[in-house]
Amino acid sequence: MSEAVRRVQSGSLWEESIGFARAVAAGDRVLVAGTTSFQGSVLYGEGDPYEQARVAFTNALEALGGFGLGPDAVIRTRMYLTHARDVDEVGRAHRELFGAVRPVATLLVVSGFVDPRILVEVELEAFRGATT
Repeated sequence: MSEAVRRVQSGSLWEESIGFARAVAAGDRVLVAGTTSFQGSVLYGEGDPYEQARVAFTNALEALGGFGLGPDAVIRTRMYLTHARDVDEVGRAHRELFGAVRPVATLLVVSGFVDPRILVEVELEAFRGATT
């Protein structure tokens, strides 16, 4: 594989069983896969959409950190929710982390996730500028 493409793993059980990377940098873009509030085998914020969104975004930002990037590099977010009633709480978590950055954002309501306790899953895209 080209040296222009780098991958970061987070240690998620799903990364191994499905065969994907948490984040991939290709050229000036870094893409972070769908990320939940699981850390290891523990789901943080069970029943709390705000806490799940906050932890999921924190987990995704940790993957960006593997490329030396933080919230200011984020240009797109995607939020997947299982309930429309959770929009305000998930939006609050998003605003706290990205309100000053103002990435483009997509928010979708989906029928469910692989674990029914998951209320929120997020994705990030970041721009890292000119690469060397």
